Amino acid sequence: MEVSDVPAVPEWLPGHLDADGVESLYPPQAAAVEAGVTEGESLVASIPTASGKTLIATLAMLSAVKRGGKALYIVPLRALASEKKAEFEQFEQYGVDVGVSTGNYDSDGEWLAKKDIIVATSEKVDSLVRNGAPWLAQLDCVVSDEVHLVDDPTRGPTLEVTLAKLRSRNPGLQIVALSATIGNAGELADWLDAELVDSSWRPIDLRKGVHFGQALHFDDGTQEQLSVQGNEKPTAAIVRDTLRDTVEDGETVEEGGSTLVFVNSRRNAEAAARRLANVVSPELDGDELAALADVADEIRDVSDTETSDDLADAVEKGAAFHHAGLSPGHRELVEAAFRDRLVKCVCATPTLAAGVNTPSRRVVVRDWRRYSGDAGGMQPLSVLEVHQMMGRAGRPGMDPYGEALLLASSHDELDELFERYVWADPDPVQSKLAAEPAMRTHLLATVASGFADSRETLLSFLDGTLYAAQTDEQGRLERVTDDMLAYLERNDFIERTREGDAERLTATNLGHTVSRLYLDPMSAATIIDGIADADDPSALGLYHLVSRTPDMYQLYLRSGEREQYTQIAYDHETELLGAQPSEFEESRFEDWLAALKTARLLDDWASETDEDRITDRYGVGPGDIRGKVDTAEWLLGAAESLAGERGFGNVQAIREAKKRVQYGVREELIDLADVRNVGRKRARRLYEAGIEDRDQLRNADKSVVLAALRGRERTAETVLEHAGHPNPEMAGVTPDPDAEPVAATDASNSGESADENDQSSLGDF
Repeated sequence: MEVSDVPAVPEWLPGHLDADGVESLYPPQAAAVEAGVTEGESLVASIPTASGKTLIATLAMLSAVKRGGKALYIVPLRALASEKKAEFEQFEQYGVDVGVSTGNYDSDGEWLAKKDIIVATSEKVDSLVRNGAPWLAQLDCVVSDEVHLVDDPTRGPTLEVTLAKLRSRNPGLQIVALSATIGNAGELADWLDAELVDSSWRPIDLRKGVHFGQALHFDDGTQEQLSVQGNEKPTAAIVRDTLRDTVEDGETVEEGGSTLVFVNSRRNAEAAARRLANVVSPELDGDELAALADVADEIRDVSDTETSDDLADAVEKGAAFHHAGLSPGHRELVEAAFRDRLVKCVCATPTLAAGVNTPSRRVVVRDWRRYSGDAGGMQPLSVLEVHQMMGRAGRPGMDPYGEALLLASSHDELDELFERYVWADPDPVQSKLAAEPAMRTHLLATVASGFADSRETLLSFLDGTLYAAQTDEQGRLERVTDDMLAYLERNDFIERTREGDAERLTATNLGHTVSRLYLDPMSAATIIDGIADADDPSALGLYHLVSRTPDMYQLYLRSGEREQYTQIAYDHETELLGAQPSEFEESRFEDWLAALKTARLLDDWASETDEDRITDRYGVGPGDIRGKVDTAEWLLGAAESLAGERGFGNVQAIREAKKRVQYGVREELIDLADVRNVGRKRARRLYEAGIEDRDQLRNADKSVVLAALRGRERTAETVLEHAGHPNPEMAGVTPDPDAEPVAATDASNSGESADENDQSSLGDF
């Protein structure tokens, strides 16, 4: 089908696509159009990676905008939201307004009402529903990207309930669900009352196979020799082979490509990248090495941590690692350099396979087992996960083919990998809504947001979920619902009243607050119990309290740390909020200590301890710190609201603890750090120069400010402007030598040195 033949789209779109080199549609795209995706028909598209899912979504959304409606694009990850927004902004030249929203869960996103296309995570959309965003009623089209993630125990229930609520609120709403190839795509289509496009077509060939011995064994029965030299690992041999051009009769017939290597842990990703960097670097020319050196410098500027240095060292040689412990800045630089073919090899954990656009010539699934705490050992990855990784092989328009390889160490394993993954049918997706944490959260939100006002209407709403469509266990949904309603009533989140023969469910004021704050009700109950009698809680006590909630992902206790943190618990017993469990309550006490370790990390950050020291002390990456800080800030903000709701007298203490963790500063720097572009390190330097708060900064001697900020005129001007200084310009100003920072700023035993020119990666707020 030619793009000019696509019905019901804006008249400018065919010309725009043609200018982009898109003259005709891929077969799955054409099938979607024939199924009515541009005419308001709901659709489930279950097709491989790189087969054109985004264009299907684009056609649906732009046709909805043409009809005068509004479109919503739901993504699973914040990083993917930014990527898609940038992609859709190309249409702003035609008057299509695009917005993105991923945070601030207690807002109705009023500013989004003026946007034609909105990109948001499923959690953000759920929060918008809870907060009664009126513009949601104007939605004409909702695209759910990576909809197979309804199978994910963490994100899945939110996506499932959100889609059910949007469909309930907007009868006739067009749902376009995009998915990897899954085993029960028809079941998803039935649930969403949608047409189905189920295709295995790809724009370039993908060969799947297994490396064993000295050869690549492919799914089409062919073999190719790939020798492993000496003690060389198979992964190294594959990376080297992929890099090298194919030469015939003295002419290059195929340029070398890149390799994406999936491993099962962060440590393995970093170790593999270090080793493979030595394989890649001899294959690079001078221009490539120079460009990589620039990228490495940018990586070092992101964060002054050992992780940042290790990543930069690998990137200088053309390799990189990618995992959740990296900061967003690190991940973005690695992904961009890989897409630009500067970085030739990326070693990643499976998180990279979940939607981020990073295809490569070859994909190597080195580790097909992963440790599972629930199983108590190594467990095989699911077929869906491995197929998602394999689907990253082959860049349309850049690679002549894609190859996805697993590694076998024996003939038996060779056979097993073919049976388990290469020839296996895709996994079906299964709802995870029945899990207790998901049910108590979403039941409260459903009542509080007005979707149900009785047990009967609640069950009727739940009957529209995927879980209800899939379960054949009579009565289970009712039992789980009744258990969760009883919990919510005991904790004063809902009330049951009788109106004649009918029972009515209503959310209490507290229940509305908890739903609006996007809290797990158990988190709210834990926080309220902890702060109820705490007149003057310490920052550590509050950090420990929020770290005990289900909404905080706790740090693990490493070997030998139980005794250490047990002693810390007894040393700070009077500060910790709530009843401490007995050491004989093994599981509860272990959780208590893990929360204390998490709280100590937050307290170190809020005491201005250097980021590198924190990563070393707790065995985490910069991205982990970022995640803990963001979550703690959100939970402490919720605690502040709950304290106000209940009339507690500790609101100010909670607010101060929140500010300290937000900016990573001690108490005396809160006001300074609150000035935009100041952050933790600049605030400390200004304070040591005698400028102790915003008012003093607003009226400060410019020469003192310039000296405190190490002579950086542009930075000084920006800081003074945001502080409200009447004349922030630095022309002709010279630094006051008496106000220059001392050789070592040690207000917090941070280990910061005087030659640091940048803010901490987490402190530049």
